[in-house]
Amino acid sequence: MAQKACNKIHMKNVPYYDRPRERLLREGAGFLSDAELIAIMLRTGRERETALGLAQRLLATFGDIGGLAQASHAELTTIKGIGPVKAVGLLASFELGRRVMKSSHERTTIRLPRDVANLMLPEMKHLTQEHFVCLFLNTKNHVIGKQTIFVGSLDASIVHPREVFKEAIRRSSASIICLHNHPSGDPTPSREDIAVTRTLQEAGDLIGITLLDHVIIGDDSYVSLKEQGYI
Repeated sequence: MAQKACNKIHMKNVPYYDRPRERLLREGAGFLSDAELIAIMLRTGRERETALGLAQRLLATFGDIGGLAQASHAELTTIKGIGPVKAVGLLASFELGRRVMKSSHERTTIRLPRDVANLMLPEMKHLTQEHFVCLFLNTKNHVIGKQTIFVGSLDASIVHPREVFKEAIRRSSASIICLHNHPSGDPTPSREDIAVTRTLQEAGDLIGITLLDHVIIGDDSYVSLKEQGYI
């Protein structure tokens, strides 16, 4: 009871206009930051810390929303302010998100690079760090899965074929499409982008899983390395 009182008093220091729930109702969920959406899921913070402050600390601990979404119950409950109930709520919310995404992807057939862009631009164009993502396809070019392989600057020593194709093999994929974003907004491929693409293509040919394309996402724009003649 004492903790509830402390939380309630502390929230009075946050202007009503800036509180996540009120912002969601006023502006819509799409305008809220990751931390604000997580704060709504948490509902309450802890003594001398609002739910928003706790959400920001969670994101800082796990790196970003993707890292938080992969955290286990045990990992979540090591964070001060995240008890078993809050941890379960977060796990359930992220699992629902994954199921919605999986359902959406499984209805998607990739025929052209613009199909890839239409599917992934909304998700990747606003990312402030480079994310390297793989789409896994079956023999009918239906998307059967998606995975973020790594976050950070693209480098051939980091984007190792072993990591890229491990999940493809596990899913019995016939082919893959790789994507990464350029936070600058300019999707022009760099020499490193081209080198990584050729390395992945050679590895895919060797194990029998075709690299169909490598698409670079910019700000409402994209470049297909297949269309550019690099695949």
